[in-house]
Amino acid sequence: MVENKKITRIISLSNQKGGVGKTTTAMNLATALAACGNKVLIIDFDPQGNTTTGLGIEKTQAKTNTYTLLMGESSLEETVCETSVPNLWVVPSTIHLSGAEVELVSVIARESRLKEGLEPAQGVYDYVFIDCPPSLGLLTINAFMASQYVLVPLQCEFFAMEGISQLFQTIKIVKKNLNPDLEFMGVLLTMYDSRNNLASQVEAEVREHLPGQVLETVIPRNVRLSEAPSHGVPGLIYDVKCSGSQAYIRLAAEIMRKFSNPKSTTKKEAA
Repeated sequence: MVENKKITRIISLSNQKGGVGKTTTAMNLATALAACGNKVLIIDFDPQGNTTTGLGIEKTQAKTNTYTLLMGESSLEETVCETSVPNLWVVPSTIHLSGAEVELVSVIARESRLKEGLEPAQGVYDYVFIDCPPSLGLLTINAFMASQYVLVPLQCEFFAMEGISQLFQTIKIVKKNLNPDLEFMGVLLTMYDSRNNLASQVEAEVREHLPGQVLETVIPRNVRLSEAPSHGVPGLIYDVKCSGSQAYIRLAAEIMRKFSNPKSTTKKEAA
């Protein structure tokens, strides 16, 4: 780990709906930021462990993981794994994490276990991304407690907005009662198919419903991004020239611009 102190920005990627591009975004946005010289850490906080395998880490070899970190059985330094991508590390996940919500029910300060576990990351990494599970349970609450920002991937498909108000309400509750520093970074539109009129209609509807809260960059539906995890690498490593990879490079640039100009970072409450 690097000793130089720096500002560490912790960002949760969350949507209780599955299959919206959280993991794809976590891996590729992190890779793009790492390629710019940033030290980046991904916390795979989904028991399915798709980020872990997508980065080429064997779950069976991960003796320490997000479960052991959350339960206080391992430190962050003991849990972090190197990836094949320079400047990118991951805390792997296994199916054991699925039992954590039940095991933490009677634990004091159960909502802040991940925050405590991530304290050593402060000043070491430039960015920490938490890939949340597709639910609004105790794991996601832990992620929000540990974060400064929440980024919401939203697919450009019918019923895209369904259930999103519940997520926004959860963010507001956590901000009000548990983590006053939590900010809504915005919505990231994913799986955009330019051949489909519905996609452009969904984009227009979301931007109208959430003015000023939708990122400019839109991630297209892209076969090369879908193929990459089976090779154990992010899409940017698998095919940097494909439209999906290029979109994540633009997204990384947009996010770095936001942080270089703090006034532009989304601070509005979710609608």
